Parts: sequence; structure tokens; C-alpha cells
Amino acid sequence: MSLTQGAPQEVLGTGAPPGTGPTESRTDSGRGRRRQPPSHGRTSRSMFFIVLPFLLLVFVFSYLPLLGWVTAFYDYKPALGLGGSEFVGWMWFEILVSSETQLKQIGQVMANTLAMSFLGIATSLLPVFFAMLLNEVRAKWFRNAVQTLTTLPNFISWVLVYMIAFSLFSTSGLVNTTLHDWGLITVPMKFLDTDQHVWLTMLAWSLWKGLGWGAIMYLAAIAGIDQSLYESARIDGANRFQLMRYITFPMLMPTYVVLLVLSIANILNNGMEQYYVFQNAFNREHIQVLDLYVYNVGLTGNSLSLATVLSMLKSLVSLALLLAANAIAKRARGSSII
Repeated sequence: MSLTQGAPQEVLGTGAPPGTGPTESRTDSGRGRRRQPPSHGRTSRSMFFIVLPFLLLVFVFSYLPLLGWVTAFYDYKPALGLGGSEFVGWMWFEILVSSETQLKQIGQVMANTLAMSFLGIATSLLPVFFAMLLNEVRAKWFRNAVQTLTTLPNFISWVLVYMIAFSLFSTSGLVNTTLHDWGLITVPMKFLDTDQHVWLTMLAWSLWKGLGWGAIMYLAAIAGIDQSLYESARIDGANRFQLMRYITFPMLMPTYVVLLVLSIANILNNGMEQYYVFQNAFNREHIQVLDLYVYNVGLTGNSLSLATVLSMLKSLVSLALLLAANAIAKRARGSSII
């Protein structure tokens, strides 16, 4: 008997191992060629082109303006431009630290700035608790109504907020008028035209404006928590407050830590709109934060170069605080944003 008798013809004809069909043995010919999966490089290029417009926006609005720091080394005159202004080197840096009056004023400004920022950080857990409590409301219509009413103030400009405050708390406002009509006061109370409790007043307006908006991110984080954790805890007999304490709150901590690190990095960036509209001759000393001080020096005081020096130093300090807070968060929790 021949050695090839009874052997599969397709195996003998092609030299392919047993179990290989005729279609599989011709993968390199014509339409029988196998499709290759998309390459990783092609996917990466597609994702890069999707992100590219946003990178360009960040470059244009965040990095390109840094070229303006060069005005800190000139006696910049807007009418003459940078080319017609005198190069003075480090003169504005020396002026910043050589004047005792300037240092005293900067010290008060830094005290106001840090006080406002630390009060904001100290109350940064309020949106977390508000989101947790709002999530426990069973009536959907009531929960949506509360969320809408508390989020709406975020979209109101600070100019309109001050108009509301003036209508309510000025010497001739609704509150003083009502108290006077009820016979509770004889002299109008000064809520706005005073330097007492300015920091707490500004904190109260900030909380009213931003509490609902700050809770949105935590509500989204709550929606992403695995529901099986709650079901297992309920089987073990946990009540609603224990679910909030041992499941919801710990699961929100990573989000809170990231936002806390960003808040620490922005500890010198309070913004100026709120303090600009609420400032007056009575509270100017205690309401002037660093951003408002830079605005007053640059535009009101007509010293754009000195204002640039202050902004430059503020940016460098903020970057150092971001790196420090990120390192502390990474050491404490093992996670960071950088």
C-alpha cells in the first residue's frame, strides 16, 4: 500500500497541517486575505486631531498671554507701545520691596486674599454634604426644584447680585425699612457701608451663588457609585445615614481631593468681580484682594508694569502651591492630578 493512500487530498496538495481547510490555506490570495485590525498608530492620530483644537485654545488663551510678562521689565506706556517704552530691567521688582508703605499695603492685601481663600477651603465640604442630602430626597420633583433654585444664582452676574444686595440691605433697602416699620430699629443698620465682618459677608454671598453649582459634580459622582454596595449594606442592616457615612462619603473623597488640590493652587486667585462691585470707601481696606489690587494698580494707578510684576509673582506662587499640594495628596492618598 502506498504511504499516501487514504491521506486527505487537501493536506497532501498544499502541504498544510491536518485540520487546515482549503479556505484557511489561501489567506494570501485574492479575497481570502484576512482583515487586519486597525493599527494603534492610526487611532492615536485620530484622537490627536480631535484634541488639537482644544490644545490650540489653551495655548492661545493660557500660554500666549505670558509674552506680556516682558512689560515687567519696561516702563510701559500704552500710548508709546513696547517699542517706544524705556527698558528698566528689575526696577519694578525693586520698587515692590523697597517701599515700606507698599509692603504694608501688600501685607494687608495678602491677609485679605488668604482669609477669603481659607474660608472658601474651610467651607468646601458644604457642596459635598448638600449633594449627599439632595440625593436622599425621594420626591423627584422636589429634588429637581431645589437643584434648579440653588444652581440658578451661579448664572447671575455679580453686578446683578450687588443690585439685589443693595435693594435688600442698603440703609433704605427692604430689610431696614421692614425693621423700622415694625419698630425694631430707629436708626438704619449698615450692612454694606461698613468694614465689620467683611470677610464673612463675602463668604456668605459666595456660598449663596456657588453652593448648588459646586454640588453638580458630586451628584454626578454619586450617580456613578456601584449600586451593589448599597444593596449589600442594606442586607447587613445599614440605614440611610450609615449608607451616606460609610459608602457615599468615602466614594466622593477622590473627587473632593482633586478639587481641593486645585483650590489650594488657586489660593491667590479670588477673582475681582465680586469684590469690585461690593467695595466702597468704608470697606476698601478689608475687601481688597490680590486680583482687585492688581486691577487698581494697573488701571486706576496707571502702572501696568508694576501690575504685571504682581501678576507674574502670583502665577509663580500658584504654580508652586499646585506642585506642593499635588505631592501632599499623592503621599497621603496615593493619587494625584499630575
